[in-house]
Amino acid sequence: MDFLPISKTDLKKRGWNELDVILITGDAYVDHPSYGVAVIGRVLEEAGHKVGIIAQPDWRSSKDFLELGRPRLFFGITSGNVDSMIANYSANKKERDTDDYSPGGKSGKRPDRAAIVYANKIREVFGKVPIVLGGIECSLRRLAHYDYWDNDVRRSMILDTRADMLVYGMGERQIKEIADRFDKGIPPEEINDVRGTVVIRKNIDFLKEYVMIPSFEEVKSDIRKFNEAFKMAYYNQDAFTAKPVVQKHADRFVIQFPPAMPLSEKELDAVYELPYLKKSHPVYDKSGGIKGIEPVRFSIVSHRGCCGECAFCGLYFHQGRIVQSRGVESIVDEARRMVTDKDFRGTIRDVGGPTVNMYAASCRAWQGHGACKDKKCLYPKKCQNLILGYKESIDMYRRLRAIPGVKHVFLASGFRHDLLADDEARDYLDEICRYHISGQMKVAPEYLVDDVLRVMNKSSVATYAAFEKRFRQAVERSGKQLFLVNYFISAHPGATMGHAVKMGCYLADRKLHPEQVQDFIPLPMTLSGCIYHTGAHPFTGEKIYTAKTFRERKKHRALMQYVSPANKALLKEVLNEMGLPELKRKFGVR
Repeated sequence: MDFLPISKTDLKKRGWNELDVILITGDAYVDHPSYGVAVIGRVLEEAGHKVGIIAQPDWRSSKDFLELGRPRLFFGITSGNVDSMIANYSANKKERDTDDYSPGGKSGKRPDRAAIVYANKIREVFGKVPIVLGGIECSLRRLAHYDYWDNDVRRSMILDTRADMLVYGMGERQIKEIADRFDKGIPPEEINDVRGTVVIRKNIDFLKEYVMIPSFEEVKSDIRKFNEAFKMAYYNQDAFTAKPVVQKHADRFVIQFPPAMPLSEKELDAVYELPYLKKSHPVYDKSGGIKGIEPVRFSIVSHRGCCGECAFCGLYFHQGRIVQSRGVESIVDEARRMVTDKDFRGTIRDVGGPTVNMYAASCRAWQGHGACKDKKCLYPKKCQNLILGYKESIDMYRRLRAIPGVKHVFLASGFRHDLLADDEARDYLDEICRYHISGQMKVAPEYLVDDVLRVMNKSSVATYAAFEKRFRQAVERSGKQLFLVNYFISAHPGATMGHAVKMGCYLADRKLHPEQVQDFIPLPMTLSGCIYHTGAHPFTGEKIYTAKTFRERKKHRALMQYVSPANKALLKEVLNEMGLPELKRKFGVR
């Protein structure tokens, strides 16, 4: 098994004159299932197609785009594993100095709005050739959306790219179906029924039923219409219950077909059992390699999807609420293969998904009915119908630890602390603290003021306190020295300066000094992004304040990281403005 071809030389070695599909990505080429383009490439290869990859092409010329010729079926385009604007800019819109998905960690290898740039370059070079979009950037920009970097509402990305189809969500089902249709000679303009795709049409007479949301022109000019459109789209994201969503853009209709059906355990196993080389292409060795492969090379993806429905997270619109888990045998077999790698040193660095402790989670409603429309799985507390897979997880971890050659099995992804705060989780928490935490356990309370947590769809401060107590007890029973690493978001919608001061006091009173603080970024097609733009909750109509100036956002962050000497001047300014001089000593301000 070898890497998929990236050059004319590779094609010649294989004796190929033409490729069926050429995938273009904003990331360097890493053949690992944590990289979307690698998954799609291997899935298409397994289906019998000849696939090549153009990674991080120089968009300022045509040379790289011509390297593999014209594909027989289509070009597939993705900006990469991360939205290109997030990859290129910080929350304060400053250019980033590094890029873990590029050779040597150097930035500047992908353009802003990479999918748009690549697609339009393909149109310039090849003219009328089918183009299919995919990946997280396109998935979360499939309808009209608020764009933080433009501070404006942009139209669906399928229009700006002039693409024929857009795949949203995890695209294994869709991409095989699209390739099969194209292979049968069906033109893209006649494909009107592939789940998990978006198309543009001049009329919608062929649709039997659908949901018409406010048009691009309406949502761009009227925040009430924006909220209305968001709410209607939000309620049509479940594969079992969704109807096609239609949004008019000028004289054309953007049509989002219902999401692809979740993969079964067997289907998910098959995706991750494909022959990935699990390393970056050797072409990058001389330029420093790809830093992004290091955390995941000896890690295992155990599941996908998240029923948490956090307001700031795009997973609801991308992977969906229904958790899909691999079988234990498939995971154990992958670990056994990993042990045979000459570079493996005995440590499996992670076994997880978007949330580690959702492996094997299930609900009867998910099997044929879909997730509940008007009831959340975890907020304000866990639904009694949600069954956590803690027994299955413990059994799986024990089998992994028993594999000859495996010294450690760590769980490095984030945990849902609210699912670890009661008796149900005691055995699981004991097991992971004793065997699977390497010094630090990552959790994401995000904030520690209930008013803000409510907007985030996150559990209460009391729940976090209960978890902390459970964690300390489990650590004591384990006989190890373990610490919590808390991830927080500053300046999230709903957080006033008063809330930020209260948050800072909570941390200072407990001598907590968080380093993992993310300034809020309103991602496209997220609930928090919608609230940031409109100033109101789309489901309740409640007016919600958001800090928007960089100065105010810096003050919010300073109150979380009050220990830093660089923040003392800002803290003094805040406390003077708020009339709270009595708090200066608490924050170490003179």
